[in-house]
Amino acid sequence: MPQWVSGRQREIPRAKSLSVGIIRATVFHEAQQEVIMEKRPYGQTGWDLSVLGFGGIIVMDVSPAEADQYVGEARDRGVNYFDVAPSYGNAEERLGPALKPYRDDVFLACKTGRRDAAGAQAELENSLRLMQTDHFDLYQLHAITSDEDVQQAFGPGGAMETFIKAREHGRLLPRRSAEWKIVHAALAAMNQFDFDSLLFPFNYITYEQADFGPQVMEAAQAKGVARLALKGMARGPWRDGDPHKSEYPKAWYEPLADRAEATAALRYTLSLPVTAALPPGDIRLFRLALDIADGFTPLSEAEHKAICIQAAADEPLFRLAA
Repeated sequence: MPQWVSGRQREIPRAKSLSVGIIRATVFHEAQQEVIMEKRPYGQTGWDLSVLGFGGIIVMDVSPAEADQYVGEARDRGVNYFDVAPSYGNAEERLGPALKPYRDDVFLACKTGRRDAAGAQAELENSLRLMQTDHFDLYQLHAITSDEDVQQAFGPGGAMETFIKAREHGRLLPRRSAEWKIVHAALAAMNQFDFDSLLFPFNYITYEQADFGPQVMEAAQAKGVARLALKGMARGPWRDGDPHKSEYPKAWYEPLADRAEATAALRYTLSLPVTAALPPGDIRLFRLALDIADGFTPLSEAEHKAICIQAAADEPLFRLAA
């Protein structure tokens, strides 16, 4: 059974320091109470991230006005964690200007899909330009899916050389991460490099049915590596001929759009010892995730048993390599 997040701590708004655990701020106005999204510590960095992040793919192929609206909506709801990548079409071009008014108050993560130092350097410089910022708070190796990816990125002339160089020149704050989609590669890389965090698909179906994730969670906790979650609101691979596939063109997997199913799934992920989760890159699903995060409570033992039964009926998005 997963290790569940349990404690909940309240904070006075604008507190200068925060205790470990889950944090929720409550702001009182004249006749109403506004709940600001929970925040959890991101390792030992001093940052407390909103439990829900904003995936930059949300603003891919939208107008600049829509991008401004979506980012403003996220900030109004308490989101301070934003994530983007060069592979998300024109997302950087849209997110950079929209996020610029809030840049000093948000945690901005970006990625490179290149495994070589020169390619990673070129992507980093272009991302900084498009995002209209002089640094990223977190830079990540995007979509590590094979041992070959690990060997190239960490070998001579590999992308990690760019990470180290950029950190020394202040283009990256001293935080490094990687996005993993294969368990043994994630474990191998954590043994080779001192990462601050990992971005991994912690999903109820893959975790419970396919045993895909518990090993990574255990190793990351043992090494003090912060956990950022992907695919918390995923069901599994799209089924052939699924009529709903065209409704979510930005999702390569089937997302959970039903409120009850999405609530159970995201609560499962946020009940694990993770800092934050990135929902699917669709504004409708992001708004659903905001509502779920606002009302988040950890799963009870009975709810955990129920979702395990549900997980057994679906096809996992990822499985352990044979």
